[in-house]
Amino acid sequence: MENLFSLAADNLVSPIILSFVLGVAASLARSDLSIPEAAAKALSIYLLFAIGFKGGVSVAAHGIDARLGLALLAGIILSAALPLVAFALLRLMTAMSRLDAAAVAAHYGSISIVTFVAATSVLESRGIAAEGYMVAVAAAMEAPAILSALWLVARGGGGDSKGMDGALMREIMLNGSIVLLVGAFLIGWATGEEGLAEISSFIVSPFKGVLCLFLLDMGLVAGRGLRQGGGILTPSVLAFGVLMPLIGAAAGLATALALGLTPGGVTLMMVLSASASYIAVPAAMRVALPEANPSLYLTLSLGVTFPFNLTLGIPLYVAVAQALTGG
Repeated sequence: MENLFSLAADNLVSPIILSFVLGVAASLARSDLSIPEAAAKALSIYLLFAIGFKGGVSVAAHGIDARLGLALLAGIILSAALPLVAFALLRLMTAMSRLDAAAVAAHYGSISIVTFVAATSVLESRGIAAEGYMVAVAAAMEAPAILSALWLVARGGGGDSKGMDGALMREIMLNGSIVLLVGAFLIGWATGEEGLAEISSFIVSPFKGVLCLFLLDMGLVAGRGLRQGGGILTPSVLAFGVLMPLIGAAAGLATALALGLTPGGVTLMMVLSASASYIAVPAAMRVALPEANPSLYLTLSLGVTFPFNLTLGIPLYVAVAQALTGG
């Protein structure tokens, strides 16, 4: 318990978290602070490339084995199954329509790559190693949740779903974040340590500084959502936004322990299972479920679950992983 409080305290006063807090505070205070959209997009491109490349380098050094394949399969199964749990909870705890519940549930089976990046940064700062192929697991967990959400709507006879047409498949499979993450991973895998040495001054040293600026922008976005979503975030919806990450983390923990991952790998599997998408899934929901309320699923994933994971969730997952693996 003392270790958990220490981790939480260290995390809360880190530049990364405080940058996010600054963004939220500025937005809630209605400051005119803003980061240009083009700059925010450039920051996200940098982070995705850096984390994908470093993951590929780690796999090149580690080699491909059965555990990598099992981890990918486990990630896909978790991504497909967690929306079913989220949907059942939403229908039990809230008054959401079936359509809105399915749209929200899709976000909680997919992943937040920024939460993943923040977690890797925390692990690195504490000297905790993790399997490089967890980047590939992250990419594999983007799409299955969307398919589960569409199945939930179709099963209930929802007339607002556009189904799995070509446009939606393209939206899912060629989403920019997935393409960049997987592409950078493959480049890092192909070039290995020599490739990393060539560009380390670009993707290693500046990484945390760029992450701070990106999370400042995320804080501004989250603050706007919280400010505008007062009537949407009922107590039961807020409770779901905190409870579901814990359930997802527990599922990720059980899976990672069964796979025999390192403490860092266990942490990252918990983070992936606990996070909620706010990039890939919203884009897909606009195509697949256009009648669902975007204010609801965006505010919940970005304004509630993301801050919870960033400030309290990650230290908790690290502490649990270390306690149960002896790391």
